[in-house]
Amino acid sequence: MPHTHHPHTDHPGHRTAQVLSVNTGGPRTGAWTGRVGRSAIDKSPAGAAVAVRFDGLVGDHVCDRKYHSGPDHAVYAFAREDLDRWGEELGQHLPDGFFGENLTTLGIDVNEAVIGERWRVGTALLEVAKVRTPCRVFAGWLGVNGLPEEGWIKRFAAEGRPGPYLRVLEEGVVEAGDPLVVEHRPDHGITVATVFRAVTTRRSLLPSLLDAPELAADVRAKALKERERRAALTAGRPGAAGAVLP
Repeated sequence: MPHTHHPHTDHPGHRTAQVLSVNTGGPRTGAWTGRVGRSAIDKSPAGAAVAVRFDGLVGDHVCDRKYHSGPDHAVYAFAREDLDRWGEELGQHLPDGFFGENLTTLGIDVNEAVIGERWRVGTALLEVAKVRTPCRVFAGWLGVNGLPEEGWIKRFAAEGRPGPYLRVLEEGVVEAGDPLVVEHRPDHGITVATVFRAVTTRRSLLPSLLDAPELAADVRAKALKERERRAALTAGRPGAAGAVLP
């Protein structure tokens, strides 16, 4: 799969970035849901306007509150263009909401959004906070839908297009077809794609994430820890100042 921004011509008639679908879901059970025993990854279009609160979308559920709750996980966005590319690769159409996203977007490369970027969707104002990382439940969800589960976590990570989690700065209402307007874009250059690489495949990038003051606290803690680790290694090695650290 190419790592490029997919053109608007994938969906004829589309001209500006928009929310193609607003998706919510309730708990499902099954062995594939892992230690929690429930998952709300199964999301589908709401079919009407949805209220956006500081803790997420009204009518949406969070089952794994240890890893998926809190203000920095309020809203998850994934691009329709990327769903289409995955559908082509997997040989099956993937409906809006299939990857557990609350907002299926169209016409914006969400992985080139920067941390702290602010989106006006409907009357709500959202801010990019962190990235989604694949887990066993995500892989299990593919499996129960007849798609290849084995190796999915590495496969998704290798693609490097995870979509962002956003915090809610202003509560409001959003519905399918609303424009997605970027109202603010910080100039530090720390993109969603960069954060994903740092927390999955390139730990050496972690300290650079500290350039983004809006970064979610848990990711910031990882970046600080890695910076301290690397500083300690350098300090403890004769001549290590010019060394390349892992």
